Amino acid sequence: MISRRDCEILRGSSLFDIMQKAYQAHILIPAFNVPHLPIVEPVVSALKESACFGLIEVAYADIDSFNAESFGAVKQEYRGHADRAYTRLHQDHVPVIDQDGKRLDWKRMIGEALDHGFDSVMIDGSRLSFRENVEVTRTVVEMAHLKGIPVEGELGAVLGHERGPLPPYEELFRSGKGFTDPEEAKEFVKETGLDWLSVAIGNMHGAISGAAKNRKKPRTRLNIRHLGKIVSATNVPIVLHGGSGIAKESIIAGIKNGITKINIGTSIRQAYEKGLREAQNVNAAQRLVKDQVRDLIENYFNIKESATKLAAMITDTSKLS
Repeated sequence: MISRRDCEILRGSSLFDIMQKAYQAHILIPAFNVPHLPIVEPVVSALKESACFGLIEVAYADIDSFNAESFGAVKQEYRGHADRAYTRLHQDHVPVIDQDGKRLDWKRMIGEALDHGFDSVMIDGSRLSFRENVEVTRTVVEMAHLKGIPVEGELGAVLGHERGPLPPYEELFRSGKGFTDPEEAKEFVKETGLDWLSVAIGNMHGAISGAAKNRKKPRTRLNIRHLGKIVSATNVPIVLHGGSGIAKESIIAGIKNGITKINIGTSIRQAYEKGLREAQNVNAAQRLVKDQVRDLIENYFNIKESATKLAAMITDTSKLS
């Protein structure tokens, strides 16, 4: 737990400001997906016990392929456990086109999250042409910024949710297939006015359908040199999707070189589902999730007590203004 004063500082700060401070100081903000509603409580509990600031997030896929139910249901569950000194609520992946090639009502889903009071939203136009992605993302920025809500967009192809088999990971990494182009990223950020950019630099999503959703993800790594080019070109917080299963040394290097937010879904979902299968008990499943989240925070990302560091940065900035 952090001090009462630090709690007050963070509770009174906008998520935009917290992310900006994290970006400037190379402090990672972990974001945990909620494919099952009972996952919210152990994630929040682990964040508080580790004095770590992080996000609870829910994507369209968490609702469509698992048991998150709806954006409103996640907001209601979150409301019962949230402490704004440690967490905020983020709407993850709202795809314009899903993994089956179906166009979705993205504007309705973004509007739903804004109406429910989510703290940030994400539009995924990565399956569109560059120009279409710009137009859709700009529209979401206009919608969200009217309410003072930051927007995450995506450029490049973070693979893993597609139907059917992918080529071997090493082949994908060597070829740079789907990697975010730094020059396009620069133009994308400038034309859309987005706040955070999700990129592809070797990261992959975990499978969300069929037998593959229960398999361990392939071990992945990040192209740090390519990341550096994107960071230099954009100057906004960079987001890494598919955070489960990335080699630790790659993650640490990524944080030092510009990754500000990382999404974790597969590892905590599989921990929860394992607990249900083996113990037939929600409480046992929640304990596994909490243990997994604490291990990630303290031993994998090395971000224990990040909330204290962020509060100190915000205080220092206030003294200067």
